[in-house]
Amino acid sequence: MKPRNKTIGYLIPVFALCVFMLVIYGAYVPHKAAETQRVVCIKFKADATPEDIEKHMRDFATLKNSVKDVVAYSAGKVEKSNADGEEFDVIHYLTFRTHESAQKYALNADRKAFVKENEGNWEKVLELNSSIEK
Repeated sequence: MKPRNKTIGYLIPVFALCVFMLVIYGAYVPHKAAETQRVVCIKFKADATPEDIEKHMRDFATLKNSVKDVVAYSAGKVEKSNADGEEFDVIHYLTFRTHESAQKYALNADRKAFVKENEGNWEKVLELNSSIEK
């Protein structure tokens, strides 16, 4: 009987690990399910303070919660690569599950409120949607 008990002792942790992996995999949404990526580039006015910029970054990041089909969000400040400066200061990347979700995001009330609250600090804005090739 000891060999059988030993086998069961090994199978229980393996089974638990398999169940755990299935739960984690079920919560994971692969980017292959995404159809559209939105890129938002912002150039701040010269008089925008570092606090204004940090508030912008924080507030924009919370917008990803306004539309349910945002698969991924990231953002960063543009790295200056030449002496002439760059055209934009920050870039936001939003990935959506569907084209319709990207359109809903563009019309979202929270997004419109964000724009109204922050546009006074913006010199220039560029927003583009692109299809994700599958």
